[in-house]
Amino acid sequence: MVGIRKKVLVTYNMFRPGYSELIKKYDVTFPPEGKESFSYDEVLDMISEYDALQSMFNFPVDKQLIDAAPKLKIISNYAVGYDNIDISYATKKGIQVTNTPDPVTEPTADQAMGLILSVCRRISELDRRLRIPGAVKVELLGNLGLSLYGKTIGIIGMGRIGQALARRALSSGMKVMYHNRRRLEPAIENLYNATFLSLDELLMRSDIVSVNAPFSKETYHLIGERELGLMKSQAVLINTARGPLVDEKALIEALKGKKIWGAGLDVFEFGDYPSPELLEMDNVVMNPHTGTQTIDVRHEMAAYVSRNIINFFEGNGPVAKVNLK
Repeated sequence: MVGIRKKVLVTYNMFRPGYSELIKKYDVTFPPEGKESFSYDEVLDMISEYDALQSMFNFPVDKQLIDAAPKLKIISNYAVGYDNIDISYATKKGIQVTNTPDPVTEPTADQAMGLILSVCRRISELDRRLRIPGAVKVELLGNLGLSLYGKTIGIIGMGRIGQALARRALSSGMKVMYHNRRRLEPAIENLYNATFLSLDELLMRSDIVSVNAPFSKETYHLIGERELGLMKSQAVLINTARGPLVDEKALIEALKGKKIWGAGLDVFEFGDYPSPELLEMDNVVMNPHTGTQTIDVRHEMAAYVSRNIINFFEGNGPVAKVNLK
């Protein structure tokens, strides 16, 4: 007798090729054609029948949803971050939570490096000005930016993405300093010729400060008015992690007062869009959380969340566990 196939609910209508193996093995429910995603209320109504939930990084998986899911065994999150999920309650209920650390590492580091170049060399700003007749011209001293070669990058959060960024910074001739919850092993430090510093010392000594730490209660407003005040007047702040790691109001004031040179932001504190003041600043480069938005990575992430579910149920391979390790 053939066993009942497990049921998997996918909250967002993603590319299908990455889910091909999952679809072969289980009953997988996607939003219907033409519908971008299921709403929270729709998932709440449906979840009681499902063994696995494949959530997106912006889909809340809270106590109410978990309580409505008596069959749920795994939440496979489509992101490296998982602050959208009530991890402690999922753990209490014995539900495995997983994430996708491998596929997002290199593209997020690419994004950070791109923002660094764009802010320092004023690429986005001057591109905009060139499109306005008479707004900019070729001159010796009018369009000055900052060089990267010989400068110091301070990486806050030297995990996978932080180390991938360090590799790129080294290839640009930069010196690497970092701050982490725990100091890295000497062998890893030697790979990047990286110097471990306290947060305050890193902020005071760095020309580029890149925020790559995970978001938690402890890291909320990790960079605020005091920390921005420690940075050099020609320093650049980059955030490709989570918006609330940086006090956006304090950042606006620091940029207005020219306390720092500029900022490159892929995420924002108050949702998906930046504060209006940031939109008026030429020394800020912004993207709408596109750190992992390449066609290749979207396919890779779909395959990764699928493998997490399959390997969890079948025990035949690795699972990127966030809890219940």
